[in-house]
Amino acid sequence: MKLLTFKKNGKQSLGVKVDNGIVDVVSALSVIGGESVPTNIMEVIEGGQTALAALGRLVTNPDVYNAETYVLNEKDIEWEPCVTQPNKIICVGLNYRKHADETNAAYPEVPILFNKFNNTLTGHLCEIAVPAVTEKLDYEVELGVVVGKKAKFVSQENALEHVFGYCPVNDLSARDLQFKTPQWLLGKTCDDFSPMGPYLVTAEEVGDPQNLSIKTLVNGEVRQNSNTSDMIFTVAQMVSYISNHMTLIPGDIILTGTPEGVILGYPEEKQTYIKPGDVVSVEIEKLGVLTNTFIEEKNLQ
Repeated sequence: MKLLTFKKNGKQSLGVKVDNGIVDVVSALSVIGGESVPTNIMEVIEGGQTALAALGRLVTNPDVYNAETYVLNEKDIEWEPCVTQPNKIICVGLNYRKHADETNAAYPEVPILFNKFNNTLTGHLCEIAVPAVTEKLDYEVELGVVVGKKAKFVSQENALEHVFGYCPVNDLSARDLQFKTPQWLLGKTCDDFSPMGPYLVTAEEVGDPQNLSIKTLVNGEVRQNSNTSDMIFTVAQMVSYISNHMTLIPGDIILTGTPEGVILGYPEEKQTYIKPGDVVSVEIEKLGVLTNTFIEEKNLQ
């Protein structure tokens, strides 16, 4: 199932992608009704298979599926981040072999972890302001892993049972800020630095997370083109490793690293960083394409 969040009357609302558009769950429920049907993405994640089953019954109801009133055109919706209120956003650095190679970094012996915050969340087709404090804004396509079950001391063999689903994420990185100090946080946490979506796709529909094509396009030019099979640490290894250090709860997001092709990896004379007017799309097989346009930051104070 492909789930999403869109803005309706100034509030975040739940949608489900079907063949002929996007089911507006709240509108459908207000007329047709249904038992235990979640109305926002966090309720779906926390409700797990029970919530998904209830949603499935709603969106396959002929009165909903065939009614234009409840099925919206994707072109008409205002997208929000597909996961809206994660408790934690945990990122894994240098997790693709060829990306480590292009930056002349040694392969890490254990996952390199850092974090982002909810201020970085934004959605598909949302404009993103290039912060005035950076001259080196870079893209990073990443497979986002969304936790579906509480996980503590989880084995690698059982780790994927705790994954609700996956989504494309662009882990935007201000390189000059990132390397200003030994800690990467500042360069990773400016506003809207984690566009996410368009969809959150359930794990069952995705299947093996270690065999997905993954790419980035800037103004239509392919910049990153790889496969999740190049990860140093698999999704199962990352979930297990993190759960041995902190409790993961439903809705937590793990960003699993980026492949080669980032601007930082280019020879210095060829490094042209993101600027206002650029359009960046990140795409992951089975998950969809996340596109954002970059604009100039305005000081409103």
